Amino acid sequence: MELIKKYFSNLTETQLEQFSKLQELYEDWNLKINVVSRKDIDELYLRHVLHSLGIAKVMQFKPGSKVMDVGTGGGFPGVPLAILFPETQFHLVDSIGKKIKVVNEVVEGLGLENVKTTHGRVEEVKDTYDFIVSRAVAQMETFVGWTKGKIAKKQEHDLKNGILYLKGGDLTEELKKYTSATIYNLPDYFEEDFFETKKVVHLPMKYKG
Repeated sequence: MELIKKYFSNLTETQLEQFSKLQELYEDWNLKINVVSRKDIDELYLRHVLHSLGIAKVMQFKPGSKVMDVGTGGGFPGVPLAILFPETQFHLVDSIGKKIKVVNEVVEGLGLENVKTTHGRVEEVKDTYDFIVSRAVAQMETFVGWTKGKIAKKQEHDLKNGILYLKGGDLTEELKKYTSATIYNLPDYFEEDFFETKKVVHLPMKYKG
């Protein structure tokens, strides 16, 4: 929890309370439905919460904007971002029912009113969003295919509408055809070793390829 305060100093009492509840909620639900590995539960704030908030170092979502988290798993990056941006609407999607069940319980436990969830495939979602966020659920080309037609045309942010993707390692090959992609290195924002090769990739809607 101190990690979150270290990098996000302007949190409200409500946000501090919600962030501090995450550990207990995930530990509790993980015993019933295993969605996070044991090691990751022990380092939840570093490996999941702060990692998710890497997107917030690149992008400040505006009130009223809409964000979809594809392949949210146990609720990352969607849940931490929803705590940080309470006036932004988040739609968390996963094809695995037990994961969405945990997300629903965590969302309810936190009292988050800006999150809706869908158990299903992203291709079946009919809405459009300012941004689509995710944590490396597939190669970029596959992911772009899944999310085609889901980005809203109207621009509300300085960064162009599109995909914000948490990835790791060398992305040269994977992003070769996406000349408009911008890579933000998380070590520029966070000093912990865990982030050494971690990145946020922004791919605006009007991509080539």
